[in-house]
Amino acid sequence: MSTAEALPAPVPEPTPTSAPVPVPTPAELARAAELYLDLHRHPELSGAEERTAARFAAPLAEAGYRVATGIGGHGVAAVLRNGPGPVVMLRAELDALPVAERTGLPYASTATGRTADGRCVPVMHACGHDVHLACAVGAAAALAGSRAQWRGTVLVVGQPAEETLAGARAMLEAGLYRRFEPPSVVLAQHTAPLPAGMVAHGRGPVTAGSRTLRVVIHGRGGHAGTPHLAVDPVLAAAAVVLRIQSIVARETSPAEQLVVTVGSVEAGEEGNVIPERAVLRLTVRAFTEAALERAVGAVRRIVRAEAQASDCPREPEIEELSRSGPHTPDPALTDQLRTVHRELFGPQRVAEWPPAPATEDFPLFGPDGVHLHGVPGIRTAYWMLGTVGPEQWAAAPGTGATEKLAALPANHSPLFRPHVGTTLRTGIAALHAASLAALARP
Repeated sequence: MSTAEALPAPVPEPTPTSAPVPVPTPAELARAAELYLDLHRHPELSGAEERTAARFAAPLAEAGYRVATGIGGHGVAAVLRNGPGPVVMLRAELDALPVAERTGLPYASTATGRTADGRCVPVMHACGHDVHLACAVGAAAALAGSRAQWRGTVLVVGQPAEETLAGARAMLEAGLYRRFEPPSVVLAQHTAPLPAGMVAHGRGPVTAGSRTLRVVIHGRGGHAGTPHLAVDPVLAAAAVVLRIQSIVARETSPAEQLVVTVGSVEAGEEGNVIPERAVLRLTVRAFTEAALERAVGAVRRIVRAEAQASDCPREPEIEELSRSGPHTPDPALTDQLRTVHRELFGPQRVAEWPPAPATEDFPLFGPDGVHLHGVPGIRTAYWMLGTVGPEQWAAAPGTGATEKLAALPANHSPLFRPHVGTTLRTGIAALHAASLAALARP
């Protein structure tokens, strides 16, 4: 099922319901927008989120939260206790992507950063983490201002290095759930190219598991004019890139969702030199661990076979850079929050979300990470937050939701640009209402 098939009729303009929306007030929305714009202008790469962490921590401290920083890198945790009751954690991500922004917005990022291997690259919040942070701060402030409505503890977490799938593990290994009372419920939302003013909940898995691999194919360098005296690793790498698509086309059931993508190919510097090696970086994504392991095994087999077929002088190197598991939020909690959001926004603004091959390390904060944190029984909820404003929706080519959604810039695009007012207003309200539903009533 495509995303469009899961949607009701598109709702470019949010439609108010008779139910009161408790937050944000105009002043709260203005503060959230100011934070969002600042974070968007000053994005930082995974592991380098020092300024972002400080900007996230400051308004939480001002709202009365006890704040700790430097957890598992630049991770932030802020606690607000309000009597006995459940511990509810709100999670947002600090990091941005090595993408050059092309939105043309007056607050567009012109920032650059250094990758782990020392390259200078452009940096952009192309996945909406700046939205997540602003909404988490807005919801946290609203909870601090409405303590008569709930009992328990709120734990707000700013996670570093989500894009590299390293930050959740780092925070947990640094003792997040030992330094603070561990949560019974963990909540998160994520931007998606749906009409702003909408949220979407899944039934079953909402994000895929993944494996990211680095493959090095060794050749024998030489002159481009005498390829018979060399072993060309570029040719072997090209054969790998094409052949691994057969894993999906010929080794996987059509009923099973599997994605294999080569995102990076590096080899040589000049057109007249056959290089010594070629380097590929690729990801495998699926919704079961069995499918992931089977596909990774097939990638290893194909890489080795193509290297042998090219008579490469050395065995290829295959390194796993990162991994994540499929995420299936708690069904009962998801149903509860779907009802809460329908009552808050109206049913026409709450869509169904099909399994998406995007991936996250968020599941580690819940049951999938019990081997790291040792806390059984944590329930997670995770929903999608629409970002596309009315003008952008209307301008998108196509006559229906399917055509428009296919044409709109998706997450990780240099053209990704959330509609600030409607997205923040909806995201703060959605997260605040979900938190109240998970906390105890006085």
